[in-house]
Amino acid sequence: MTTAQEQLVEHIEDAYAMEQNVLRMLDSMIGTTKDPEMKRHLEHHRTETEQQAARLKERLEAHHASPSKIKEAGGIMGALMKSVVDMARGEKAGRNARDGYATEHMEIASYQLLERVATRAGDAETAQVARTNRAEEEAMATKIDESWDKAAALSLEEAGVR
Repeated sequence: MTTAQEQLVEHIEDAYAMEQNVLRMLDSMIGTTKDPEMKRHLEHHRTETEQQAARLKERLEAHHASPSKIKEAGGIMGALMKSVVDMARGEKAGRNARDGYATEHMEIASYQLLERVATRAGDAETAQVARTNRAEEEAMATKIDESWDKAAALSLEEAGVR
């Protein structure tokens, strides 16, 4: 039987590995995005994601744990595979928006769960990190949500549709 603290550390490790994966995905998206405004949003969110990962790493260290190399390696492999596909595919703007939107909501869900596990485990600091990170993810999801018309137009343009 595991303890609430052990489960909390597992969830922090999962969130940290997720953010490491997202960093690589963002690198690929930044590299394939031509629209300056969208690229700026992605670059800003990459900086936020680095900060999110650092906050999670601090919480792991507070629990005398370190990031799981196995979880991190799995995320890196997935992100590398995605980046290869991203480079080869057409209509990058629309697909980047779609993939980014889905990823933001996965992160939001992860932080919802982490906050609640942290609260039940009596770790107010980790619960606050989860809320802070979630707010940044929600803001990015909103930016993507507000850009669907532009993403669709760019996607059609990239496909040669006038």
